[in-house]
Amino acid sequence: MPTLAEGGEDRVLTVPNLITALRLASLPLYLWLLLARDDRVAAAVLLGALGATDWCDGYVARHFHQVSNLGKILDPVADRVLFFVGIVGIIVVDGAPLWFSVLVLAREAVISVATVTLAVLGASRIDVTWFGKAGTFGLMFAFPLFLGGTSEAAAAPALWVLGYLTGIPGLVLSYYAAVLYAPIGLRALREGRAARAAPQGAGRGG
Repeated sequence: MPTLAEGGEDRVLTVPNLITALRLASLPLYLWLLLARDDRVAAAVLLGALGATDWCDGYVARHFHQVSNLGKILDPVADRVLFFVGIVGIIVVDGAPLWFSVLVLAREAVISVATVTLAVLGASRIDVTWFGKAGTFGLMFAFPLFLGGTSEAAAAPALWVLGYLTGIPGLVLSYYAAVLYAPIGLRALREGRAARAAPQGAGRGG
């Protein structure tokens, strides 16, 4: 019987992967609520729920042995797509401070390009750091709060303040994580190249 390490991680149909797929499938509904219906409260609630499920799928994967190779790729991709789609929609309706949105998008764009570049160059997989996870968590709640803060809800002023209280620490942590990823990425590149070169070297030696 194959163990999780031997074959289990090759699974596709897992609960965390289903959660991630549902997050992506919900983005058109978010855009419809925000842009077509102009229902900022409903859009903010949905966006916040999509951000919260990022923690849920990771928890299920770790605690119920549902970790998969597909999930390791799909989850961060879903996070990036959620960020870009969610934030661009909010920029369109002026639902958050523009400078804040631009800084978050700029960081995500740089990380995305760097991740793809390292993968093409043969780097080994890079795990998300605690600072990156904490920063993402804060930002995923800051934007729904900002969006709710521009609605006609009675709690709008409080939501706007809460957006800053979660967003500023999230932004700082996310940029700090980006700085940490530079040496981590270079190490992953060296390790990936060494792993590919090792069998060739062994063959020449034999």
